[in-house]
Amino acid sequence: MTNIVPVVLAGGSGTRLWPLSRKLYPKQFHTLIGDMSLLQATLTRLGDVATTGPIIVTGDDTRFLVAEQCRECGVDWHSIILEPEARNTAPAIALAAQLALADDPDAVLVVLSSDHVIADAQGLATAVRTAVEAVAGDGLLTFGIDPEFANTQFGYIERGADSATPGVGKVAAFHEKPNADKAAEFVASGRHSWNSGMFVFKASTYLAELQKFEPEIYSAAVTAVAEGQADLDFFRPSTAFNSAPDVSIDYAVMERTDNALVLPVDIGWSDIGSWSALRDIMDKDEHGNAIVGDVLTHDTKNSMLFSQSRLIAAVGVEDVVAIETPDAILISSRERAKDVGALVKRMRAMERAEPETHTEVYRPWGSYETIELADRYQVKRIRVKQGASLSLQMHHHRAEHWIVVTGTAIVQRNDEEMVLSENESVYIPLGATHRLSNPGKLPLEMIEVQVGSYLGEDDIVRFEDNYGRTPGKSENNG
Repeated sequence: MTNIVPVVLAGGSGTRLWPLSRKLYPKQFHTLIGDMSLLQATLTRLGDVATTGPIIVTGDDTRFLVAEQCRECGVDWHSIILEPEARNTAPAIALAAQLALADDPDAVLVVLSSDHVIADAQGLATAVRTAVEAVAGDGLLTFGIDPEFANTQFGYIERGADSATPGVGKVAAFHEKPNADKAAEFVASGRHSWNSGMFVFKASTYLAELQKFEPEIYSAAVTAVAEGQADLDFFRPSTAFNSAPDVSIDYAVMERTDNALVLPVDIGWSDIGSWSALRDIMDKDEHGNAIVGDVLTHDTKNSMLFSQSRLIAAVGVEDVVAIETPDAILISSRERAKDVGALVKRMRAMERAEPETHTEVYRPWGSYETIELADRYQVKRIRVKQGASLSLQMHHHRAEHWIVVTGTAIVQRNDEEMVLSENESVYIPLGATHRLSNPGKLPLEMIEVQVGSYLGEDDIVRFEDNYGRTPGKSENNG
């Protein structure tokens, strides 16, 4: 029986879906279509086709989000690999290939992006079975998406001669994103597919081709895995990985190998590359508007209107994207929605916080949300999961006042330990060692009022932690 191992790449930041998608909570963790996040839908869509749990590649900042979302949807993972530095898809897949190869020299990888939508999961499962048959030798297969129109935002794959497996062709050429005329020519040919970024191949075949074409990536990944260490639920490759060139799998292997195969599929695929693309696959009202949240319209057509925290009222507009979050609003034409990434790049150059974090920030123990921030004081809402605890810590520049809204809290303050119930509070003086825990079976919600000369998140000295985070000065709350 062939061992089929899903490899889920979950390290992207999804800047074109800003302000919803941000570095510390990117789009794959959001529920945009259906009742699961994009990551959870990816983890579960192979169903019975996969013979092991997934190998998930992500970054340090999002490791606890990945683990928590796996648990929420009942997925037992094979490994969660934490890249010490993002180096693109070719090095990331090399890490996963080595872990799969250590278990089974004939393991077949099904490489999936964590932020795609696939409406026909059964169609994908059928395609994977065909692909596994096609790569039984030394083939490296990519899924091509039957083009719905002349899209200039995707690369294209040109199919050549048939392979030995029905429905699968040899790749004649890969084409970069074309102009409108060339895209129309590709679609009219009937031989071209959109490049989906999904792949099937043996782990051993991929590593052999990578060693041939990109020996620096191969060497860096092999060394990083050999020197890597387990850390709680995660696997940490060594920093030798950081020397790998930043190269995609397309450039590193697929466009250079003689064994590239393509299987064209029609599975309701979308990479949700922009707010306009998300609108295209959502349910719409009778005027063509895709609406999420508190939105009222009058004489408004063919727009994407998304509200998280307050009313959006749209009058007399057409082909508009309006996205509201508690701390940012995006306004764009649908045609230019794909250019949001350029705006995010500019904000990062200005060292603004909005591309990095939401007002609500997720931690392994729960989350905190900034309600008010002013000179010398800050108000936060803190939510602590059942059985979870913040780190044992202290602050040099601020004191804190905690008020329990719902649930029960155990508070450690220096040598004291106290139990607080709803409407009870405690004061944490500047310099006091303290810890907050939720011993109950229900979530704990607190209001925290910080007062001091400096309120930055790096004013935390951590002494103990249940989640393997390094003691000492911290840049993370709790």
